[in-house]
Amino acid sequence: MGGLTDRRTGRTWLWQIEHNGGGWHWECGERDTLAYLALFGPTDTHHGWRHPLEPGAEFRTVPVALAFSDAGGPDEAFAALTRYRRAARRPHADHLRLPVIFNDYMNCLMGDPTTEKLLPLIDAAAEAGAEYFVIDAGWYDGENGGWWDSVGAWEPAASRFPGERGIHEVLDRIRERGMVPGLWLEPEVIGVRSPMAKSLPDEAFFRRDGVRVTETGRHHLDLRHPAARAHLDQVVDRLVGEWGVGYLKLDHNIDPGSGTSAHPGETPGAGLLGHNRAHLEWLDGILDRYPHLVVENCSSGGMRWDYALLSRLQLQSTSDQQNLQLYAPIAASAPTAVTPEQGAVWAYPQPEDSLDEVAFTMANALLGRIHLSGLLPDLPPEARALVHEAVTVYKAIRTDLAQAVPAWPLGLPAWDDEWLALALHTPATTYLTVWRRPGAQTTATLPLSHLHGCAARVDVLYPAASQAVASWHPDTADLTLTLPAAPSAVLLRLAHAASDTP
Repeated sequence: MGGLTDRRTGRTWLWQIEHNGGGWHWECGERDTLAYLALFGPTDTHHGWRHPLEPGAEFRTVPVALAFSDAGGPDEAFAALTRYRRAARRPHADHLRLPVIFNDYMNCLMGDPTTEKLLPLIDAAAEAGAEYFVIDAGWYDGENGGWWDSVGAWEPAASRFPGERGIHEVLDRIRERGMVPGLWLEPEVIGVRSPMAKSLPDEAFFRRDGVRVTETGRHHLDLRHPAARAHLDQVVDRLVGEWGVGYLKLDHNIDPGSGTSAHPGETPGAGLLGHNRAHLEWLDGILDRYPHLVVENCSSGGMRWDYALLSRLQLQSTSDQQNLQLYAPIAASAPTAVTPEQGAVWAYPQPEDSLDEVAFTMANALLGRIHLSGLLPDLPPEARALVHEAVTVYKAIRTDLAQAVPAWPLGLPAWDDEWLALALHTPATTYLTVWRRPGAQTTATLPLSHLHGCAARVDVLYPAASQAVASWHPDTADLTLTLPAAPSAVLLRLAHAASDTP
């Protein structure tokens, strides 16, 4: 992605190259009296990509999208890009329902799930209002920490789930508590110690110069090969079709390099593009077979984040950031790169957190998708009540979020900004999350130009006990907000007549 803005006129171009993990390149500059923008998929110069064409054959490069705002600046251009992303993606019920997801990883079990640890978390997540419960990394590992180079078969570890029914005891408890079970999966890799490394043919893996590529103890599947596709289809059919898993979190944690030259005369860049496209076809295939399945694009905490994948997948992990205050600028910026209803943000309250910190981490996720985590059973009653309150508020507003477009009253967030703000607005309602981090003055003024001249009612939605003081000034389209504590965050709603907004 990238963008160009004329700071004087507000004229803005935004673009995205819709390519999932292969080569891409963009450049902009001036030539004579004109400015230019060039967008590319893989090229020979930058990626060693070549693709011979026989007479009558054709090749189509990766798609790109452009959004333009004549005078409305980046906010108007991002609104247009948001609408395009919704129109271009595969339809799915998840985009309309926005269910609340609990995931046991971040600032919680951190890849060490067992039946004993999961059962109380499942109960606490259900009590908090979660609708999906995802068991993250580690469920296939025998607790010796050596799973990195042995993954690929995706069978549950008996030592982690020692009961007679094994992992199904946990999956059943999730369903009994009214939630849909989910599992973490890293489908494209096979560990060098995995039995699949021997049972699959060499042609099913990335190869260069006839040698199978090995990266940090792992091989990478080439999904153009039928054996690679058949293996992953069998895994998904077992987890989803037989076990009843309704959510898959797909990760990707290695860099396989320039690509694969598995086919005669093929450059690695061309092989990589072929795999990228086969990967998308495989994803389409599993969603065709299981239309109810929700699939998250994690990719090492948001490292492969693009609308080739997000035109198919329902959610995007925005980060693996563990510090709640540092997550705020990530959460505030996320709608630049993903629709709000696809942007999964961790909310991970800890027993030692102050009530302001609990509200802060919950507020991070309220204008995106809640990825609830943290040690919920150990929270004090007041903190647990704040979590439950946040989920209740989210469920009351999520229908609006699925059709809202973003704006940034304080400009696009910078990493060290002391005040941060994200607005999502529909024709009749504007939701506004504002964060105050330590070092900031207690009061900030937030311009909301789309509400100029509009008589708006301001309500504090979360937390209800917030000491926030907000005043709306319709003539200047400014909101003055005082937050006495730092760190603190608040979710506001400005209700206005639909006819007042463009």
